[in-house]
Amino acid sequence: MSSRPGGSAVTQNLDLPMALRQHDRWLRTIVYSRVGGAEGVDDVMQEVALAAVQQREKLPEPGRIAPWLYRVAVRQSLLYRRKAGRRRKLVDAFAQQKPAVEHDATAPDPLGWLLAKERARLLHTALARLARRDREILLLKYAEDWSYKQIAEHLGVSESAVETRLHRARARLRTELAVVEG
Repeated sequence: MSSRPGGSAVTQNLDLPMALRQHDRWLRTIVYSRVGGAEGVDDVMQEVALAAVQQREKLPEPGRIAPWLYRVAVRQSLLYRRKAGRRRKLVDAFAQQKPAVEHDATAPDPLGWLLAKERARLLHTALARLARRDREILLLKYAEDWSYKQIAEHLGVSESAVETRLHRARARLRTELAVVEG
């Protein structure tokens, strides 16, 4: 990074593009969890990168970049959801003005595909019913295959807090799966 008057030595030593690439995968998991699907993840990640560049003066020391990026990703996800909600209201208003078109879905699907799709739907529904923090930690552990230590470092909490949160999140997920399957 170039030397700027008033810039801190820590900010000058941090390679921001490298840090964003290094943390991209788990941040995408957090964003996916927050926006409720894959359709907005790329948009939010672009906003995270832009916010990081714009807030370059506020960057923490390199060892604390992960929790800082986590907070930026959460904030950008919330902003995206607000914008998506406003857009959805406009689309719904327009859809009520236009008649619906019937689609013919007569193509048969194999039974295995159908069962896998149903299991995925049930899991997605159960995950969606969980609190965001529970959903995030479960996805980091099981979708990203992270250790307790990795999760703790990236979320800025202790390993025992991660263990406790995961235990509770798994119990809540079991309860929600029973509800949606029942």
